[in-house]
Amino acid sequence: MAEKNEAGASPEDEQLDETAGGPDGLPGGDLLGDEIPDAVADSEAGGTGGFAPVTKHFEPQGHKTFDDPAYYKNALSGGGETVQRLHGIFQKLTQTKDPKDRTLFRQQIISVFWTYLGTLARQTVLTLSDAKKFVLRFGILHPGMLTPEHRKLFSTIIIDNISNEPVYYLDEWFAGVGRGEVTPSTTDEGRPTRSNSDAHLKELLDKAQGKLEGARSLLASKDQERTSAEKMLQSRVDAVSAHAPAAVYPQVGDRYSEAQRKVLAEIQDVSKALLKTDRELDVLLRDFENAQRDIATLKGKVEQGAAGGAETALDMGAIDAEFQTIRQMAKMTVGRQGNAFPILSSEYYRCMPNGLGTRENIISVLSWIESIDEEAYFRVYKNKPMRIVPYVILLPTYGDLGVCWEPYERANKATSRGRIAIPMYPKNLTVALLSAVADLRWQVAKEKASYYWMEEGLTGNYYQWFAKQKLKGDIKWYFIQDYLLWMTKESEGTQKVDKEVRGIFWRFMPFTRPIKEKLKDRNLIYQELYQRDLNRAMSDL
Repeated sequence: MAEKNEAGASPEDEQLDETAGGPDGLPGGDLLGDEIPDAVADSEAGGTGGFAPVTKHFEPQGHKTFDDPAYYKNALSGGGETVQRLHGIFQKLTQTKDPKDRTLFRQQIISVFWTYLGTLARQTVLTLSDAKKFVLRFGILHPGMLTPEHRKLFSTIIIDNISNEPVYYLDEWFAGVGRGEVTPSTTDEGRPTRSNSDAHLKELLDKAQGKLEGARSLLASKDQERTSAEKMLQSRVDAVSAHAPAAVYPQVGDRYSEAQRKVLAEIQDVSKALLKTDRELDVLLRDFENAQRDIATLKGKVEQGAAGGAETALDMGAIDAEFQTIRQMAKMTVGRQGNAFPILSSEYYRCMPNGLGTRENIISVLSWIESIDEEAYFRVYKNKPMRIVPYVILLPTYGDLGVCWEPYERANKATSRGRIAIPMYPKNLTVALLSAVADLRWQVAKEKASYYWMEEGLTGNYYQWFAKQKLKGDIKWYFIQDYLLWMTKESEGTQKVDKEVRGIFWRFMPFTRPIKEKLKDRNLIYQELYQRDLNRAMSDL
C-alpha cells in the first residue's frame, strides 16, 4: 500500500494534480481534434403503455460534484498501477498538439480506461464515491472535458431509481450482480463457480422465483376472468328477475319471456364456467403457495452458505465475468467503424437533453414503443400472454444501435426478463431503443419457434420472404431495418416496407387498436389488412 503524507494523500494521488494547465484544469488547445457530424434530430418520446408516466426527467437543481476541483483526483484515488498508466496517457492526450500523437494516445487509453472500470465494478458492492460512480456510470473522467452547459446538464440527471423499472446504470447493474440480486448475463463459455452446490442452489432459486412470478401473473389473469364471469352472471340474473305485470292478474309478475328462458340457459353455462374457473384458481393458489415455500427454503440455504463471510455473499467472480460481458455489449453498440473512445467529452457528445440515454428518457421511449407495438414486451406462458419488460443496461458509449444480449435467462425461459443494452450517447435515442427491441422481438420469436424458426411464426414467415427476395447478408439486420420503418413510418400511414412484410408484421407484431382504427380509414391497403383481422377472428369462433 502506498505511504500517506501528512495531508493524508498518497504519492500516486499527488501526481494526479499535474493535469492543471488550461481552462477547467485541462491543458489549452484542441483536446481531441477529430470532428463528427451533427447528430440527427431526436424523436420526441411519449405514450403510456404499461409504464407509469414519467413526470420528472431532470432535477430542478443540479449537484456540485462536477464543480469540485478535486474531482479528477478523487475519481482516480487508490487505483494503483492502472491509475498511473491511465493518468500518464491522459496527460499526454490532453497536452499534445500533434494529430498523429492524439490518435495514438486515444487508442492507448481505451484499454487502460476499461481496465480501470473493471476495478470500479468490483467496488460497487461496497460504496463508491460520487466521482468514481460518475466515472463508471457516465464515463466522466474529468469535468474539464465537458462544457459548462454539459456539466450542468449531467448534474441534474436523477441519480436514484424512483420509477422502480428494470433500467440500470452500470454501477447499479454490477452491484446487483455482485449481491446476487440480478442473475449474471449468459456467456457461451460460462464461468467457473466457487461451489457446485452454491451454483445449484442459485439455479433452483431462480427457477422457483420464475415459477412464483408465473403463478402470480396467472392468478391475476384468472381472478380477472372470474370477475368478468361474475358480472355477466349478475347481469343475467337481473335480466330474468325483471317481470312485467301479468295481463290477467296484474298483482303478480308475468311468466318468463322467451328471451328470459334463453338467459336461464346461459346462466347454467356461466355457472359451469365459474365452477371450472374456481377449480383452476384452487390449483394456481396451491402452486403459488408451493413456490413461496420453495423460495423460503432455498433462500434459507443460500443464506446459510453466505454466512461463511463476505467472499461468499459478494460474488466478485460474477462481477468480473459480467464486466467482460458488458464490454462486449459496448463493442456491439459502437460497431466496428464507430467511435470507441470510452471517456465522455464534449468533442463527441451531440445529444439534446431528451436524446440523452438517462433512465427517465429510456422509460419514455419504451412506453412510446409499447403504445404502438402493444406486444413488444409480451411472452406467452401456459397460453397466457405475460408482460415482461426486459432489463435495460445503460452503457456510457457513443454507439448508435442498441442490442439484445439474451431474450431470457436459460434457467427460466418462461417468466425471466431478457436484457438489452443501450448506448447513452447515440445520434438518435429512439432509433437505438427501437433496434434493441427489434433484436429482442426477433430472438424471442426465434426461440419460441425453436427448430422451426425458418418455417413458423414471425421469423418463419419473414425468412421465407427473405429467401424469395434472394437477399444476402444477416437476416436479422434486414428485420431490424424493417422494424424501424414499421414503427416510425408505417404506424403513421406512410408505406415504406415491402407489401408482404407489411402483412407479416401486421399479423405477428400488431399495432395497438387505436392505430389500426386510424390506418384502416386512411388507405385501402390497411383496410384490407384490418378486414383480414376480422376474418381470422370470425374463423376462430
